[in-house]
Amino acid sequence: MTTIETTNALRLLQAADEFCAGLGGEFSAVHGISVNEFLMLLHLDRAASNRLPRVDLGKRMHVSASTITRMAAPMEKTGLLAKESDARDARLSFVVITQTGKQKLSEVFATFEKRAQYLFDDRCSTEELEQLSALLRRIAPKALGTLTA
Repeated sequence: MTTIETTNALRLLQAADEFCAGLGGEFSAVHGISVNEFLMLLHLDRAASNRLPRVDLGKRMHVSASTITRMAAPMEKTGLLAKESDARDARLSFVVITQTGKQKLSEVFATFEKRAQYLFDDRCSTEELEQLSALLRRIAPKALGTLTA
């Protein structure tokens, strides 16, 4: 028999997967980027000085530094991201969001907000959304580089 915890964890995964699948198609068709690229831009935009070392960005996104390198390369070519060396330690490099990247993020975030509105519209009351927010904060209280206030 499945426990309520297992059932709810599976529902959470399934809901996230369905939301990401819808986002992925729209992000790609309309904006030419993936959900992970959107998240990378968002993490960098909300980081101090709009930059992070590849290792730290990888930790926030739950991927390896080499995955960050592979993801960032095409985004650097299109001008969304740049590399920056540390002034005191040339071995340390940062991934930086550019002005072009900030503009792209602004456009994509507008699409994200519409999708989020649609996800909850007519399904949840304001009180239920506040309860959901409180529950999600308790489930992931130590999220690295949180993307929410």
